[in-house]
Amino acid sequence: MDIRVTLTPRLEISHITRVFDGRRVVDDVSLRVMPGQVTCLLGPSGCGKSTTLRIIAGVDMQDSGTIHVDGRLICDTVTRVPPEGRGIGLMFQDFALFPHLSVAGNVAFGLRGRGADAQGRVRDLLDRVGMLRHIDAYPHQLSGGEQQRVALARALAPRPRILLMDEPFSGLDDRLRDDIRDETLALLKAEGTAVLLVTHEPAEAMRMADEIALMRDGRIVQQGAPYNIYNTPVDRQAAAFFSDINVIHGRVQGALTETAFGQFLAPGVADGTEVDIVIRPQHLRIDFDRHGRGPNPTPAEGIPARGVVERARFMGSESLVEFRMDFDGSRLRALVPSVFLPKPGTPLWLMIRRDRCFVFPHPAAPVGRDGASGGSI
Repeated sequence: MDIRVTLTPRLEISHITRVFDGRRVVDDVSLRVMPGQVTCLLGPSGCGKSTTLRIIAGVDMQDSGTIHVDGRLICDTVTRVPPEGRGIGLMFQDFALFPHLSVAGNVAFGLRGRGADAQGRVRDLLDRVGMLRHIDAYPHQLSGGEQQRVALARALAPRPRILLMDEPFSGLDDRLRDDIRDETLALLKAEGTAVLLVTHEPAEAMRMADEIALMRDGRIVQQGAPYNIYNTPVDRQAAAFFSDINVIHGRVQGALTETAFGQFLAPGVADGTEVDIVIRPQHLRIDFDRHGRGPNPTPAEGIPARGVVERARFMGSESLVEFRMDFDGSRLRALVPSVFLPKPGTPLWLMIRRDRCFVFPHPAAPVGRDGASGGSI
């Protein structure tokens, strides 16, 4: 017997578009969030993330497209369930706690009734976020991290099926932010809430998300698990959004690009096309053993190329060394574990992890509408 279980998405938005002053701020955006899943809508400021969130919440209206919650249509261009009827919780970066209400009053605000069940829910959530001892305090008596915990408890109190979070950790310092993000994620998973988190910080998305939707100029350009998004970027901009990159320029001839590091495959790219070979600094290796001579390198390593150190800086757990390359005068950067601070002017031979490189047509070259134009070497 073939038994197949198909889960209905907790949240599904299809082909959402929003136009302001003739500009598509949100352009044909579609995504699905399953029960208990954390999806991060990631992208630079002004790319349409927060507008998408406001449309889902019901505080803004799309020009086209549909929104479904648990398979039920809640909004199209004709039907519109009001925000309070959508079963969606909201959490913003300013926390928006009511200053005249105590911690308990803030958390209980969205609950129906004030009976024993409601009081029990308030105390349980405050205990789980470590704020039960502050139950009678007021927002002005709390630190930023404590206010964030109360805001989370308040958002979860009505047991929303979906929680929308708009840059909720941006006002916290780095060390506190990491701790609270981890605590928040654990609580959200325990509650089984479907979460759509908006952020412009790749590290936050990588830390929290089950799935990342990378947004640019109003469109989702790539979507998938954090590992896949990071290791198979759809284009040069996607690679650069997650980390620093080195770019080696070349021109394709016979599906190959000739560089000082050897030939690189560029399958499916027309002859004469200018391409960018992208590699992250941590995958650029200093060849201390060969110094550009000795046994032939493996195909995966390619050919060593010489560069001259311009600057070296210690970054804590690693060192960043910047080179000017002999072959074309370009600059490349390498991340070296621990302390390595060669003097400026020191010549060194470099090798690259070919399996960690990506070839993309140069930005001036024509690409598809979704920006996809390259792949791993």
